[in-house]
Amino acid sequence: MNLHRSFCYLALGFVASCVLSSTPVHAASTAPMTDAQKAALARQVREELLHAWNGYKQYAWGHDALKPLSKQPHDWYEHSLLMTPVDALDTMLVMGLTEQADEARKLIDEKLDFDQDMYVKDFEITIRMLGGLLSSYQMTGDKRLLALADDLGRRMLPIFDSPTGMPYEYVNLHTGAVKGVESNPAEIGSLLLEYGMLARITGKPIYYEKAKRAMIELDKRRSKLGLVGVGINVETGKWTNGTAGIMGGIDSYYEYLLKCAILFGDKDCERIWKENIAAINKYLADQRPDGLWYGQANMETGQRTTTYYGALDAFFPAVLALDGDRDRAVRLEDSSYRMWNFAGIEPDRFDYVKMQVVNGEYPLRPEIVESAYYLYHYTHDPKYLAMGQTFLESLVKYCRTDTGFAALSDVRTKKKDDSMESFFFAETLKYLYLLFAPPSTLDFDAIVFNTEAHPMKRSLATPAAVR
Repeated sequence: MNLHRSFCYLALGFVASCVLSSTPVHAASTAPMTDAQKAALARQVREELLHAWNGYKQYAWGHDALKPLSKQPHDWYEHSLLMTPVDALDTMLVMGLTEQADEARKLIDEKLDFDQDMYVKDFEITIRMLGGLLSSYQMTGDKRLLALADDLGRRMLPIFDSPTGMPYEYVNLHTGAVKGVESNPAEIGSLLLEYGMLARITGKPIYYEKAKRAMIELDKRRSKLGLVGVGINVETGKWTNGTAGIMGGIDSYYEYLLKCAILFGDKDCERIWKENIAAINKYLADQRPDGLWYGQANMETGQRTTTYYGALDAFFPAVLALDGDRDRAVRLEDSSYRMWNFAGIEPDRFDYVKMQVVNGEYPLRPEIVESAYYLYHYTHDPKYLAMGQTFLESLVKYCRTDTGFAALSDVRTKKKDDSMESFFFAETLKYLYLLFAPPSTLDFDAIVFNTEAHPMKRSLATPAAVR
C-alpha cells in the first residue's frame, strides 16, 4: 500500500504521465475487508485518540490546544475557551470513551466562561464551540452545556448588526463590540446549522432569523452566472475578490445550503443550493484526462483562472454524495485520493494540471476522510475502507509524536509543525472511526453533521420541537 511514496522522487514529467494514464496509479484496493479487520482499525483509531487526548491532559489541560512538539499549551485568545475539550467531547461519546468524556464534560461545566473581554472570530467559535456544545448536549442531556450554548449565542448576536445583515468577523464577548468588515461566503453562510438548532431547542427564533438573513443577503449578491466570489465587504455588500471556487473561504457555504435544506426543511436553502450547484458544475467542474477536479473561475465571466485543488476542497465529494450525485462524488474522491498519494499525504493546495504542490502544509485536515466515510455509507464499496487505512497509516507514519499528532509544514519534506488543532479530535479522528465502526455506532440518516463534524439530530430540528 505504501509503494506510492516512491513516486514522489521521480521526475515531474514522468509522474504526470503516470497519473494521466487511463488506469489510476494510486487506485485504492477493492478487496473486501472483514468485520474483524474493520473492528481492529476502529480500535486503532480509538487508541490514537486516547494517545492525543492524554498528551493534551498532561501538557495543556484547561487550555485550548496542545503544541505537540514543544509540549506547551496554546490558547487562541487572552483566555482559554477549552476548544479541544469542547471539540473532542462528542467524538469521545461516539467512541464510547465514557471516562474521558466525563472528565472533559466536568471541565467544561466547571470552567468554561464566555464572559470575557476579548474579541473572538465568529466562524470558528460558531462551528467549534457552539456546534460542539449543542451536539454534546443532545448526546448527554447535560443542561449546563445547553446553557453555555445559549449564553454564547446571545453574546455572538451582535455580529449580525451590519448594514447588510451579513456578520462582522469578530465580536467582543463581554461588550458586544464588533470589527472586521472583510469577510467571505464561508464565514457568512456557515452559521445557520448552529444558530438554527439553537433556535429550535431554546425556542428563541431570533437565532434562526439572524443567520438565515445573512445567508439570503449573500445569495442576493451572486453574479449573473450564479457564482459567488471569495471576498466581500459586509457593510457595503460589495465584492472584494471575485474568484469563484469550492476552496476555503467559500467551501462550507455550499455545504450549509444543502444541509440546512435537509435539517430544517428550509425551502429557500433548497432553492439556493440547486441554483448554486448548477453553476458550480457548469463553471468550476474541470474534467481532465486523469479524472474530475474542481478549479477556480472569475465569478462574472466564468473564465477559468487557476487549476488549484486542495485538502479543503476534498469536502465536496461528501456534499455531492449527500445530494445524490454519486457519480461525480466517486470521481472527485478518486482525484482527491491521487492528490493524497502524490506526496504520501495531501497538501493544502495542489495544481492538478501541472501536478505540482502549491502549498505543502498539512494541518491534520479531515475533509478527504469525511468524503470517504460518506461514500462508504452510500456505496458500501470497500475501496473507501482501503482509502481510510491509507489515511490512518500516513497519519501515524508522518504526524504521530510522543504526545499526540503534529501538523506538517510541508508534505514533501514531512517536516512537522508544532500544532494539533482541535478539529483533529472533532473531525479527522471521528470520521476515521466512523468509517470502520459498525453503522449502528451513529445513525447517519438521523443526524446532519456541521462543518466541524458535530452531529445535529434531525428530530430536534423541526419547528414542532421548539419548547
